[in-house]
Amino acid sequence: MKVSGFTFIRNAVKYDYPVCEAILSVLPLCDEFIVSVGNSDDGTLQLIQSIPSTKIKVITSIWDETLLGGKVLAQETDKAYRSISPDSTWAFYIQADEVLHEQYIDPVRNAMQQYKDDPSVEGLLFNYIHFYGSYDYVGESYSWYRREIRVIRNRPDIFSYRDAQGFRKLPNNKLTVKLIDAYIYHYGWVRPPKMMMEKQISFTSLYHGTNPELERKSGDDFDYSGIDVLSAFRGTHPAVFRERIEKKNWTFDHDLSANRLRFKDKIKRFVERMTGWRPGEYRNYKLK
Repeated sequence: MKVSGFTFIRNAVKYDYPVCEAILSVLPLCDEFIVSVGNSDDGTLQLIQSIPSTKIKVITSIWDETLLGGKVLAQETDKAYRSISPDSTWAFYIQADEVLHEQYIDPVRNAMQQYKDDPSVEGLLFNYIHFYGSYDYVGESYSWYRREIRVIRNRPDIFSYRDAQGFRKLPNNKLTVKLIDAYIYHYGWVRPPKMMMEKQISFTSLYHGTNPELERKSGDDFDYSGIDVLSAFRGTHPAVFRERIEKKNWTFDHDLSANRLRFKDKIKRFVERMTGWRPGEYRNYKLK
């Protein structure tokens, strides 16, 4: 069994993407790791090249900024995916603000080994923890996705879907996947407030183009207070992330008693607790 990892990145330094931590977190599972580095305004290429591993292979890319709706993110994902070795069985996709906790290395490896000879299993589905505002809080509302595909078979008919949300197969069918007991830690909403605002301005432009009103907020602090429901994080962060956390230089405090769960979400939570089923959940996959 051969495993390839892959990701894409642009302006990692400028927008404080933890891409090195993301790569290092899954590297123990991979025989090679492809990083597609887009045209950047900072030292992103040098940052990736500084990772001390011979497994890492860098390709360069020019992003097509005429593709709106986030489609360029899927295009860049596919560029990296198509660059992995043809003899790899599995491909592990990790986005630049996602990290796999080391406690899940063995469960993921075991699942890939267990299903490698079962072609009906086209991918592996991961649970998610979404951090928000700081490393101490996680999102709890139903606007956060709770699961997504991050390991897929190395097949030419599989492609990145929409804005790199997940994967599908030609012509446009959902993958059949196995849910595994592993979590991806998503840190996309944890940055110093000024850097978070700059990242949001850039990210929004990938969907809607230039927004002069939003760009006028450049240099402002992002308002983390506009959140409905958070909970305190009681676990441990991945080892590769601890140095970054130690360098944290901003404060975000959230009054958990001020959580505002909508009535319909309270109903959903009750149903989920009673049945294990989440009403209205969007699933870009078929569970096997």
